[in-house]
Amino acid sequence: MNKQGASLGFADTIWNFFASVRLTVVVLLTLAVTSIIGTLIPQNAEPAGYIQKYGVEAYRIFSILNLTDMYHSGWFRFFMAMLTMNIVVCSLDRLSATLKIVFVKNPKFQIERFRGLDDNSGRLSSKTPAELISLYSDRVSGWFGYWRTEETDRGVAIFAEKGRWCRLGFYLVHMSIVLLLLGGLIGSIFGFDGNVNIPEGESVGEIHQSNSQVPIALDFRIQCDDFSVSFYETGQPKEYKSRLTLLEGGNPVLTREIVVNQPLRYKGINIFQSSYGQMPSVQGRLDPEKILLNFEDLETKSRFSVTAAVGKSVQLPENRGAFLIKQIEDAKVFRGMNLGHTVVGELSLSGQAPKEILLPTQFPKFDKMRQGRMIITLKETEPRYYTGLQVTSDPGVWLVYVGFMMLILGCLVTFFMSHQRLCIEVMPSGQGSRVIVTGMANKNKLGMQHKVKRIAAQLARLDA
Repeated sequence: MNKQGASLGFADTIWNFFASVRLTVVVLLTLAVTSIIGTLIPQNAEPAGYIQKYGVEAYRIFSILNLTDMYHSGWFRFFMAMLTMNIVVCSLDRLSATLKIVFVKNPKFQIERFRGLDDNSGRLSSKTPAELISLYSDRVSGWFGYWRTEETDRGVAIFAEKGRWCRLGFYLVHMSIVLLLLGGLIGSIFGFDGNVNIPEGESVGEIHQSNSQVPIALDFRIQCDDFSVSFYETGQPKEYKSRLTLLEGGNPVLTREIVVNQPLRYKGINIFQSSYGQMPSVQGRLDPEKILLNFEDLETKSRFSVTAAVGKSVQLPENRGAFLIKQIEDAKVFRGMNLGHTVVGELSLSGQAPKEILLPTQFPKFDKMRQGRMIITLKETEPRYYTGLQVTSDPGVWLVYVGFMMLILGCLVTFFMSHQRLCIEVMPSGQGSRVIVTGMANKNKLGMQHKVKRIAAQLARLDA
């Protein structure tokens, strides 16, 4: 250990470690490379998908390194925290020198620095130095916020400057990045991203986390009142939307219709319309109040349709009789065969004994096998959909919003504004004076040169 290292205390060593630009480069490169890996490897997919695409061994390595959910992994958060600390310490390490420049009451004026500039504008004037200083002072005070006169070894100089605070734009950018990183960390640690499918008319009080399928209990229930989908002529879905009601303690607190990209936000939780699907037929129970039936009279070739309900009789036209739906059975057995979900009814034609009619949902035209005069079939029932919702919570999102606004403001200040200083030196020359105008800026030096020339031209017109 060298003498310099030995003289440093532990706190200084830690401070210098986090103030290192090398650390910034290493952490940024690490995050860049790992982010590329996270883009190439799909995140939060099903294990079967990884195994099919990469193989069992590769999936095992992915799981060990947490590459399938790397943005929520501990090591990724560690590097984000390191970068945050690095930026904060680097900023604080250089802040004191900047503050001395920004908040100094009487800024230092060194005429030699202005005389050493290659680009300056010199000319002769017939007015005395005192007359020129009086003429220029009012005009310079309008152009620059701060100005004063200084006697030099050759005459008198007007020193002016503005935009000292622009040096803080650098720190504004740094602070915005810190807020973005903190927002990301908070969202990664305390937020969640889950999914849930809700059949029409039903409600749920928990969702499943996308990356682990772990259930997450909500403080309220989400009820799908209605779901609808429209299609293009090609069969592709055009729009699908859900009308949701949020329930607290069994009482509705909010009802809203959502579509894709128009989420519902409640108590910091976002509910997005993400997908939809049709309920499997085995779960698609018939609505006992809305059973669509089709009647066909094989003798008269007449047909008609009707919406029937369990327990209510349907009168056939021309007094041909009636049909009564007696019940719906989940597993109706007919001649030793399980027909499954079946409508059981009774057909009473005029002058004939009542007959039991079976209408399995799996075989809507089952009644044709009976070969009677009046054939009853189940019409295609309206499909029952479920709405697929993505439910997210990101408590760090407001820090991210503020960080973005600060980043834009900081970039504007850093790249488009500068600390500008102007020197107008007036020296006696014969019966008149010699005037030299120079200026400097910490950024955009070419623009400052053009500005000095414009100021010199305006001053020349002023004392002409």
